[in-house]
Parts: sequence; structure tokens; C-alpha cells
Amino acid sequence: MRFLDVAKVYASSGAGGNGCIAFRREKFIEYGGPYGGDGGKGGDVWVEAVENLNTLIDYRYQQHVKARSGEGGKGKVMTGANGDDAVMKVPVGTQVYEEDGETLIADLAQNGQRVKLLRGGNGGFGNAHFKSATNQAPNFANPGQPLEARLKALEDVARELRAADVGLVQYRDKAGSPQEVLRAAAVLRKAMMGGECRLIMNDRADLAVLAGFDGVHVGQGDLSPEDARRVVGVGRQVGVSTNTEEQARAAELSSADYVAIGPVFATGTKANAEQVVGLEGVRRARALTLKPLVAIGGITRANARSVIDAGADSVAVISALFAEGESVERVARDFLELLR
Repeated sequence: MRFLDVAKVYASSGAGGNGCIAFRREKFIEYGGPYGGDGGKGGDVWVEAVENLNTLIDYRYQQHVKARSGEGGKGKVMTGANGDDAVMKVPVGTQVYEEDGETLIADLAQNGQRVKLLRGGNGGFGNAHFKSATNQAPNFANPGQPLEARLKALEDVARELRAADVGLVQYRDKAGSPQEVLRAAAVLRKAMMGGECRLIMNDRADLAVLAGFDGVHVGQGDLSPEDARRVVGVGRQVGVSTNTEEQARAAELSSADYVAIGPVFATGTKANAEQVVGLEGVRRARALTLKPLVAIGGITRANARSVIDAGADSVAVISALFAEGESVERVARDFLELLR
């Protein structure tokens, strides 16, 4: 038997399926409305230890492992099928490292132990998801999230943000395990090294400390600003999201260092997004707090200046950074220029 104890594998998860744009048109139904379903989730990539293997020789001949992508959404509010996972079976005792050969991802010491290496992209929302009291017939949908060679993409984006002199980056991963979040946080810190940018962890105060980040941002359903402060200490920042006047008043009286208000405009980057507050909501929040005010939700280069004029000190953007045909650095510089 030929024994091979080292193998280099290129793995990628599946992309999420695109959301569907469709409208219900049936006889006797006067107001059909949006009818497009969500895209399916892309498959994950796992590594699993099994006791009947004692070599990695299979991966000498299969160096590319890819999970299946999710299917696109369909009419009748039908969700696309999720993509199948890819499972790499390895001997007990196998260790998995990043491409640098130094960053340990997983140590599979027990039979049956499984570790998720890459998470599939989420499916995009169909237009039925965006129906609201103020938009009864949305004619847009979200694309599915791209497949993950995620950490590499995160590193590239972080380097461009550092080059643009962005002042603060918040890392948000609602679905990731603590191990996944810390692994991505390490990549982010390394890529931002040498710059003046502050790094903020979303939701998880404990992971903010373990990752060596500069603070944590909490929502209304997370730890209170006071509890988050107890975890991160006085040397790190605490931010809090608000959506109503009552929440803004409470945030002003709390130990939070800054207050976020939103969503200002409709956004597709958050599931179960709260009621849109509009520019008037920004003005009301400005009147209720003396703390730095950050506007979030649906901010673009076209509306960023109006948000600042309404009273926000800064804006948080996600989707708008990834404009087709433009670099993240270029778009980030445009935003910074608008905010001056």
C-alpha cells in the first residue's frame, strides 16, 4: 500500500440560488401581487474522520472538492432546492490547515468527528419577501450569495477597505459557528493590519474579545449594552441598533458608545428586517441622542448624502459596496467623499 500523509485540496461550497421575480395572475383574483419564491441554500463542505481509512491518497487524484449550488426560486412562492453538501472523508488524526500551512482549521481526533470547512451561500429572497404596506408589488429580488472560497474573498475585500481608509468594519455572521467566526475574524485582522480601521463584532461580545476586536455591536434581541460592556470591558466600544423612538431613548441612557438607526430604506441583506424608518426616522433619532448616530439599511451612493443631511454622523453599507464593474476600494472612497 502506498501511504500519503499530506494532500492539498481546493474546496468550494455551493452558491445560493437566486430569488425569483414573479406575479400572481389568475382568473377571479383581482390583485395577485408578488409570487416569487426564495432561492435554495448552497451546499456546505465538510471534513469527516472515519476509522477505515489510513491514507490521504484519494485526494492526490481528487484535488478539487465542490458542493452543489442551490436552485433558483420559482413562481407560486416556491423555494428552490438546497444544494447537496460535499463531505471529505479522512483518517482519524487528520489535521486541516489553511493554505498558509500554519493556521489550523480542524483537528479530527475521533471517529465520526465532522467539521464544516465552508458554508454554502444563502439563497436570495424572491420578490414575495419584500411585499410590505408601502410596497405592494415589488419588482425586484435578491441574487443568491456566492460560493465560498469565503475566507479568500473576505481577505480581498478587507484589503480594499484598508486601502480606502475606511474607519470601521463590522463583521456579521449570523449562521456561523464560533469556530467559523473566529477563523474568519483572524483573516480579517490579518488583512487589516497596519491600518487605522476599528473592527467590530456583530452580536457576540465573547467572540469580540477572543478575536481581539475593538468592540461589539448588539441588536435589540441580543445582550443589552450594559451586559455587553461587562463582557468586553471599558477598553472596547459597544454599539446598539434601534428602530423606534423608545429604543433610541433607551440607547441614549445606556452605556453604548454609539447608536445605529434603521433600516432607513428597504434592504435585502437582513432576514425579517424591521419597519423602514425613512429619513424622518433619522431626524427623530438625532433629536433623541447626543451620541454618534449611524444610519443603516439600504444606504447607497445615491441617498447617502440625504441621510447625513438628516442628522446621521456616518452610514453602514453592505450591498452597495459591491457595484458591478467597480472595485470595493473605489466605491468605499466614493462613500467617504460623500460623507465629508
